[in-house]
Amino acid sequence: MSSSTVLCGYGGWLPKHPAIYKAFIDHLVQRALRRSADSTLHEPAVAAFGEAIQGDPVMKSLFDQVFLQVDKRNKVTDFEHLLSLLDCIIVTAPKYEVATDDNGNVIGEPIGVPIYLIFDLLSNTAAAYDLFRMKEFNRALKALLENWGKFLMEPGSNLTLNTTDQGWFGKAGITSLETHLGKYSFEQTYKCPDTTADNRGFTTWDAFFARAFQDGVRPIVTIGNHPVTYPGGLHTRAVVEPTLIYSACESTVVRIRRDVKQHDQFWLKGQQYSLYNMLNRSDYYAKLFEGGTVYQAFLSPVDYHRWHSPIKGTITDIVVVDGTYYAVLPDAGADKGDPDLPEGDPHGALIRSQPFLTIEAARVLIYIKSEDINIGTMCFIGVGMAEVSTCQVTVKKGQAVEPGTELGMFHFGGSSHALVFSKGTEFHEGDEIKEGKHVWVNSVIGVATHKQNSE
Repeated sequence: MSSSTVLCGYGGWLPKHPAIYKAFIDHLVQRALRRSADSTLHEPAVAAFGEAIQGDPVMKSLFDQVFLQVDKRNKVTDFEHLLSLLDCIIVTAPKYEVATDDNGNVIGEPIGVPIYLIFDLLSNTAAAYDLFRMKEFNRALKALLENWGKFLMEPGSNLTLNTTDQGWFGKAGITSLETHLGKYSFEQTYKCPDTTADNRGFTTWDAFFARAFQDGVRPIVTIGNHPVTYPGGLHTRAVVEPTLIYSACESTVVRIRRDVKQHDQFWLKGQQYSLYNMLNRSDYYAKLFEGGTVYQAFLSPVDYHRWHSPIKGTITDIVVVDGTYYAVLPDAGADKGDPDLPEGDPHGALIRSQPFLTIEAARVLIYIKSEDINIGTMCFIGVGMAEVSTCQVTVKKGQAVEPGTELGMFHFGGSSHALVFSKGTEFHEGDEIKEGKHVWVNSVIGVATHKQNSE
């Protein structure tokens, strides 16, 4: 049941315009050169990361191999150069990058995950596949990311929240932020402490990133216990009294897979991935969800980053899993027909490895038990990707939740999520819920019915 991931684009993770990517890297390299001219000392968190890698013979050797194997388009020349680039990133907040295209037009795109961009090509190597999955490597990287996350929660981290060309509320920036907001503006959609201020009143970068909706935005729509007509229509192909399933995140559909196995090749490229690995190697939960359905969707850096319950039920278990941040499945580059990249382009392997991240990346598992026979127990998986070093849970075991109840949120980057249903649940997605479709949180993504003879 293995198949490749269908992409609708790289969702703000990679700049659509090569000129933006080049401008970001060029500007970062120049900043690093200027910094090194003034000081030969690394930022403390970067120095600690460097010492951890260089002090481990295996990690040091693997990093040496990464630089030998990486595609020639890579602009990070060696490990010391990588550290100098990190020095510049972790003392600033993500910003909007502006450049000029081949026709002389001024263009701009958000750089929401700057560390990912310098790891992008490095990660798409055989050596990085081994290195970036090592516990010691991710322990050192987590400390670095948490240091940057601490900065992004402090006053002064909001300097890129402004109305200049390189600000998130400049003309190009606000256009990106409003891409999926429908007829509503940013201010109409999100709670802004001061809508008249250039920074909209957000005192830190993290406050902006984890912003909440205005009251009444993204309401739960119900008509008894029956499907409703949503944009494009939702036509039930189920039996009597189906239960509505709601989108847990503002996100773009990656894939839907049924009859998943405890140990099976159901994700990417013939690799042996399984429910057992997704669910933190729990035999109990892998058995519970064997034969069930997995719905996965990813969030771009400009999306809303809070999670909401897709069903009514009770939180029965919460498991936080330490995992990887930049590990990918190395590949030969973009496939023919890729929506953004030419065939063979090695950029973006992390995005092409989205389903792989459900078994490798840092993540949180939230189990919800419903008294509804159509659902039983299901699992929400919040997957931290790249510089997302925090998956914050805001519910507790034993807490009752309704559709739309906030479960938690991501911080500092992009992310993915999955809904896992047991074999007793027949999940019927709505007609417009297809791979590549962007869906609003709390909107209906389908209905669930009880699968007969599933015991």
